[in-house]
Amino acid sequence: MIAGATKRCTASLCRLVLLTACVAAAACDTGSQAIDYGAVLHFDTVKVRVLTARDTIPLWVEIASSVEQRTMGLMERATLPDTAGMLFMYPSDQPATSGFWMFRTRIPLDIAFLDSAGTIVAIRNMPPCTAELAAGCPTYEPGVPYRAALEVNAGYFERHGIVPGNRVMMPNVKAK
Repeated sequence: MIAGATKRCTASLCRLVLLTACVAAAACDTGSQAIDYGAVLHFDTVKVRVLTARDTIPLWVEIASSVEQRTMGLMERATLPDTAGMLFMYPSDQPATSGFWMFRTRIPLDIAFLDSAGTIVAIRNMPPCTAELAAGCPTYEPGVPYRAALEVNAGYFERHGIVPGNRVMMPNVKAK
């Protein structure tokens, strides 16, 4: 029955159904092992550059441009290379109160909120949330509208002198 249903749904819908099933299975698991979502949801990887007052810093980022990708983000990842991150791209400006949370995110992260030109407008530190229910996790709001968000390992921005006002040279990718 599932095989027949799969033939009738679009590729995007099938990925969403599979992703939802995997997330539901993970939510029922009480163990602490991380799940590899790489086989479930594909993220393109591109090189971006962060321009500071003194330096140009290269960073390899996975692009989260679809609703499914932005929803999954870095959930369940056990590690993130120091020269890597995830760039969340939106089709329109997001309100200042639209933040990120760390439900089922296992690694401490920093997040830079970017305007449509790639200028960093806010930076927040986000420790992992250990709550078993999503409602127990805080939301990290930028306090200003934004068009994209860049997540990296906690401490990355400070180590590299990256501050609000610096610019991220973003790829030419359309958000969905």
